[in-house]
Amino acid sequence: MQNLHSLLSDYLEQIDARYRSGISTEHSYRADLQRLLDALCSDVAVINEPRRQACGAPDYIITRRDIHIGYIEKTALRRLPR
Repeated sequence: MQNLHSLLSDYLEQIDARYRSGISTEHSYRADLQRLLDALCSDVAVINEPRRQACGAPDYIITRRDIHIGYIEKTALRRLPR
């Protein structure tokens, strides 16, 4: 596994390039986030677009040994005011 700094740097470069393209949507960044989560959390399953849950429709569900341990809701990137 790459070190944490390298993983995060790669992830930020990938999403920055997509953002600067000017044509990305919320879904454009999901593969990058999936790769990052898989690399960081090798002992859990990270599922993109799981079926509807009691909590709603999360973008990701994190499971360990078939137990749901977390949900992620991904939003579009926006430029922050300076």
